[in-house]
Amino acid sequence: MRRYLLAASLALLAASPAMAGDAGEGQKKSQPCQACHGVDGNGIGDPQYPIIAGQYEDYLLHSLRSYKDGSRENLIMSGFVATLSDEDMADLAAYFAAQKGPLQDLRHIED
Repeated sequence: MRRYLLAASLALLAASPAMAGDAGEGQKKSQPCQACHGVDGNGIGDPQYPIIAGQYEDYLLHSLRSYKDGSRENLIMSGFVATLSDEDMADLAAYFAAQKGPLQDLRHIED
């Protein structure tokens, strides 16, 4: 019985959608990001800082979580995400995904 309950719980967890972020809240929380990624995520003209505007929301959220858990390493990003909650990361991902990025016009080809 315990195994059944555990399996059912895991199945429900796996089937639940990822946390959807609030782009408006993400904009409010994005000020620290702007120094490297630009106000709207389209960069500051320095190629060492990636353009994140228009990226897929789930990709951005996965990246932030990976920096936080250490599976993706970058000293600057690790420091920034250390204090972010899951909600903060989801909001930031929603905000930057909603911005027009240089490759956004090509995304419909992949979708």
